Amino acid sequence: MYDPIRLAGKIESAVCRGSLRKYYRYRPAGFYGGIATADCVGCCLRCRFCWALNITDRPGKVGRLYSPEEVAARLVRIARSKDYHQVRVSGNEPTLCPDHLRGILEAVPQDLLFVLETNGIPIGADPGYAEMLAHFSNLEVRVSLKGATREEFQKLTGARPEAFDLQLRALENLLRWGVRCYPAVMASFSTRRNIEALRRRLELLEPDFCDLEIEEVICYPRVQKELERAGLKVTESWGYRPG
Repeated sequence: MYDPIRLAGKIESAVCRGSLRKYYRYRPAGFYGGIATADCVGCCLRCRFCWALNITDRPGKVGRLYSPEEVAARLVRIARSKDYHQVRVSGNEPTLCPDHLRGILEAVPQDLLFVLETNGIPIGADPGYAEMLAHFSNLEVRVSLKGATREEFQKLTGARPEAFDLQLRALENLLRWGVRCYPAVMASFSTRRNIEALRRRLELLEPDFCDLEIEEVICYPRVQKELERAGLKVTESWGYRPG
């Protein structure tokens, strides 16, 4: 088992240089009704179901460095060309390299919504991170929980089970600073009982969190091989389809 916070520091040293960060592609995407997307390199988790494992596993060997201004400019260009009103950083974990992320948020125009998709662990570990994010009114944070319990989290990520609490603490920190946020959960490997218990727990933080977004695994060939290697099987089908 590994500590995601320690891993975050190691990965940051491989993918960040001052305010620069590595990215491997830019693209329009159909999620959220249409969103301009920059796919970054580097994550502090090693989720068995991740569709970007070929990137996550090789942070020092893929992508190239971009400044925050370059990333923002590419996102804006895609958004304007497609008449999108939303942008995001995706692919790996956007909250690594916080100075870089702050620079992007400062450069993205206010008429575009920035959707921050995160596992939440850096935000849960550092309350000051949520304070920084609170300065951006065009920001919405989607915290993707890796399972519904500590045990599921450990099984899906290989990380220390108590790190699951940092994901929940991220939501607490964001709420404390008035940052718009909501939870999602990878539910393909969870029991319905555990999902309902998580829903009740989240509702205590914020009543609107009872409307929990469900994620389901997409079994690309590489993902399927990793799931088989890890002995993981889908336990529930929730009828969710992305996009």
